[in-house]
Amino acid sequence: MPNRPRPPQHVEIPARHRGRRAFAGAGALLALTTALLAGGTAHAAPASAAAAVDRTTERSGADTRPPAAEPRDRTRVTAAVLDLDGPGREPTVYGDDVTYDTASIIKVDILATLLLRAQDAGRHLTAKERAHAEPMIRRSDNAAANALWREIGRAPGLEAANKRLGLTETRGGSGTRWGLTRTTASDQIRLLRAVFGTGGTSDAGTGGLNQESRTYVRTLMADVASEQAWGVSAAAGSGWALKNGWLQRSTSGLWDVNSVGRIVVDGHRYLVAVLSDGSTSMENGVALVEGAARAALTSASGQ
Repeated sequence: MPNRPRPPQHVEIPARHRGRRAFAGAGALLALTTALLAGGTAHAAPASAAAAVDRTTERSGADTRPPAAEPRDRTRVTAAVLDLDGPGREPTVYGDDVTYDTASIIKVDILATLLLRAQDAGRHLTAKERAHAEPMIRRSDNAAANALWREIGRAPGLEAANKRLGLTETRGGSGTRWGLTRTTASDQIRLLRAVFGTGGTSDAGTGGLNQESRTYVRTLMADVASEQAWGVSAAAGSGWALKNGWLQRSTSGLWDVNSVGRIVVDGHRYLVAVLSDGSTSMENGVALVEGAARAALTSASGQ
């Protein structure tokens, strides 16, 4: 078992209010995350996750060249939570709701865009499209993402679909660099609502995904490869469906580590998005994301 990484020392997490009251004010998520890490209730990054580096090429949007010098930790993290079985329609956001690189969590958005295009044409996905879509989500296959990014029309196609799905703060990466799409935690909750929720912008009648499309995405996210089953699942009770993203930036040597998905805790379905950057290793980033997910769920569920 790998040694548990020490919690980052410089995490900027002032609380923000979205829909329901956020937990206890500025710094509370950091304090709770640090306590969970120190107390052993947050998982350290699994060895398989640390080894499964998202080695996307520069053309796909991830930086893979080694840094010129030892990187210094500049960690940031933001978490957003929405109780699908509660009365609220907006997530509670913990931390500054600023933009982060998506890395491979963008693959859920790419698939949603592909499905909208197929719906518009009155057809199902082709066998070739499914052959790309399934490994793109289940194994985070980058070659498959490259192919579907081209098919959806790259950033302009993504952003047109996102308007229909209710996203407002997500901007596609330039050219072929889908991994450098920028997004916020609250926008990722909007995307998750389009997949896991019903009503509003997630309904086909309002230009969103239909039930068949939603079921397809949910099924793939609930069946990711075992070495990628980390992240928001650390806060789950009886079930989860997720997509993770991770990349090392060449300019700084620091890591972007993200996780988004739906989890079930005590019979309640929660949508959870945790975005981070600035970690000195993937292992530290995974531990931070999992600790933040647990801390946010502890607050959101009142436990």
